Formats: sequence, structure tokens, C-alpha cells
Amino acid sequence: MRIIFRCDPKLADHLPRPVPARSALPDWLREMPANAPSELHGRDIRTLKQCPPFVDAMAYGVMILLPCDITVERGAFSWDWDIPEPATEGHPRAPLSFHVAAQFAGAPFAKSRQAALKFNSFWTIELEEGWSLFATHPVNRDDLPFRLVSGLVDADRFHDGGINFPAVWTRSDFCGVLPKGTPVAQCFAVRRDNPQLVFESFDEAHQKAYAQTVAEVLAKPGVYRKRFRARRGRLTI
Repeated sequence: MRIIFRCDPKLADHLPRPVPARSALPDWLREMPANAPSELHGRDIRTLKQCPPFVDAMAYGVMILLPCDITVERGAFSWDWDIPEPATEGHPRAPLSFHVAAQFAGAPFAKSRQAALKFNSFWTIELEEGWSLFATHPVNRDDLPFRLVSGLVDADRFHDGGINFPAVWTRSDFCGVLPKGTPVAQCFAVRRDNPQLVFESFDEAHQKAYAQTVAEVLAKPGVYRKRFRARRGRLTI
């Protein structure tokens, strides 16, 4: 799978490039101990840091990064970003714009009459034919003071304009700087084929395999990681 990112030539030296999500794992995950004492179990138990599905979800796909520092003060957003005038007509210069509250009134994530943020895109994204781009909030990143609104774009066809990323600001008490390079959207390439759903009852072989697999997983740690997890590039946390 090739994902092609393009940007305005005048801005190429001013923009952080999208990165593999595996390289943008948060400090809190890296600093988490691999084991922690549990009063309930009476022994040390493994933490999320040793849960491959949890970590692999955070490390999958591509991360879109905030292009500059954003200062937040009492609900007001500002920035001091000195970039050239883009060479492309209609291209944004501001890192943020907004959606008025009326555009998503009644949605469960709406917050009274609060406008939604829109992280403006400075990269176009092109996928191979038959693939769409699924953009969502960085996985398991409830530490971020916003919540991205997920979207799906047919980026094999729509790739000559920027894909913007709307989000709801969730931390009314936040005052400070959202730094350049903050992950704002995690993106995955997904096929558009409709899945064929098949439903079956366990036969004898599946019952035996189920019982054996569950017994092995409960008996010792690392069974999924050692026997079932697909090989990936090196991931250090």
C-alpha cells in the first residue's frame, strides 16, 4: 500500500510530515511499567504495556501532526506561525478553522453552543484504487484535550484537495500550549469491499481448538504475542 502525501511547494519546508503512528506513541505509554502490583491478585500482573492488541492499535496507520504551536486561553485559540504565502490558490494558511454549533446540533458529542474545531489539512492524501482513508481520534489518547470526529474519505478519488479533521474541544479548563507535532488524527487505509458475513456453529475441531487456545492463554503469558501476532517492524516502548 502506497500512501502519497503532497503539499504546496512554498510550505514544504515548514510542515511536519505525517509519520507512522508507531513513531508517535505517547510518553505515558513508554513510561508505564510492564508489571504492577494487584491487591486483588496478590501478585504483580501485566499492564497495558504488555497487551499487544492495545499497543498495536495505537501503532497502526499514519499520524497527522499539528503544524505549529496553538495557544489556548479561556477558550480562545491563537498562533504565531510565520509561513510564506502558499503558491496554490485557495490554500489555507491558518492551522485551525471552525464549525458552528448548528452544523452538529443533536449529535451526542455536541457541547451546548460550543463551536467545533477543524484542524486544517496541509497535505493531500492519495490512496490506491479501491481504498478509502479512515481518519479517527488517535487511538487510546484520552489525554489529548480534544476528541476528533471520525470520518471516511474515498481518497483514491478525492486526492487533489485537503482532508480537514473536525474535533470537539473537551477540556474547558485547559490553558496553555498545544505544541507543534501533537497527533491530531490517526489514519488507516481500508478497502471498500463489503464483507461477506458467514455464521457457523463450532464443529468438534473448532471446539477442541477453542478449549486448547483458551487454556494456553490462561496458563502462561505471551501466547498471543509469540504464536499469533503477525510480524511487524521493530517497536520499542
